[in-house]
Amino acid sequence: MELYEFESKRIFMSKGIPVPRGVVIERIEDVNKVTLKPPLMVKAQIPIASRGRLGGIVKVKSLDELKHVVSRLLNTVIGGLKVRKLLIEEAVDIAREYYLSLTIDRVKRKPVILASSEGGVDIEEVARREPWKIIKHYIDPIIGLRDYELRRIAFKIGLRDSSLIREFMSIARAMYNIFTEFECELVESNPLVLTVNGRFVAVDAKIIVDDNALFRHRELELLRRECREYTELELKAREHGFTYVELDGEIGIIGNGAGLTMATMDLVKYYGGNPANFLDIGGGARAEVVKEAVKILLLNPKVKGILVNILGGITRADEVARGVIEALNEVNVRKPIIVRLKGTREEEGRRILSKVGIPLYEDMDEAAKRVVELVKGEGSGARS
Repeated sequence: MELYEFESKRIFMSKGIPVPRGVVIERIEDVNKVTLKPPLMVKAQIPIASRGRLGGIVKVKSLDELKHVVSRLLNTVIGGLKVRKLLIEEAVDIAREYYLSLTIDRVKRKPVILASSEGGVDIEEVARREPWKIIKHYIDPIIGLRDYELRRIAFKIGLRDSSLIREFMSIARAMYNIFTEFECELVESNPLVLTVNGRFVAVDAKIIVDDNALFRHRELELLRRECREYTELELKAREHGFTYVELDGEIGIIGNGAGLTMATMDLVKYYGGNPANFLDIGGGARAEVVKEAVKILLLNPKVKGILVNILGGITRADEVARGVIEALNEVNVRKPIIVRLKGTREEEGRRILSKVGIPLYEDMDEAAKRVVELVKGEGSGARS
């Protein structure tokens, strides 16, 4: 779960990390209660990157201009998300911008701290253009961060003044404490700025918490229920215990496991289609879960065809097949469905689906190519 910027900054503040003074507003009339001194930054509170390029971050020089910008941004749609909250902050006089984050390296299975003297831009672009400017330091999860490691990182990003090094170390350690305490996938400040007065301030903050750990953090679970924007179908998916994210395409995708589901989405895109969703039924899903997953895609008006790609280990192919059939029996909507089934009880699953004429494929490339053809009207023969 990705927190909104203002939520992340509240956590930063609680751990002693300096952030700009700011207020959150939800109504246009709340502008009259703002007592901050211009110039101000108006920031749309939506969990997407590149808000600035999409017009979601605006600098204003007066209260009159603030009213105009707030009326323009509030309740508008940016990046497909409706802006319901705005964070208004005092602008910071910036001397230098840095990047600082903590995340998980899933290959090495360790936390890693990333730092760079090139903050304020997409870190991916820095990695592509000047990768040597990104300092990467792996953290022993048993020992944690040690002072000499933080000192070395500060020196590598160009800090030489002893007081600035100590301040940087304090912020980095506080971010690491947030990372471990809340069981995060990411804690980031981009940019972490050095002001003209010689102080570090986190003018941006991002925290992404592992969904699997939310039951241990009830205060964050409450935020998810009260503040997150989910579609009706996404909320229904959560009730049934599987991960579903709506996208803008026309081909519905069901997989078991995030990696397989993402690979299936990539194949659909490669063959000229556009994924309508990410839907991971997880490992060991029973027929009931599969049924609800298929029903969600059948009920989504944007979905023109469905690709089910299952590589079964603890997930049984016959359970998947029964779930697909039950969904078709319960929903009076018919769309082309392509299925690729491999693994446990594969033969039984194929037998069940073949009885109702659902096309079955051995190869996931062929299955992805076929569903794209059907949705584009270039072929026939799928269950519809």
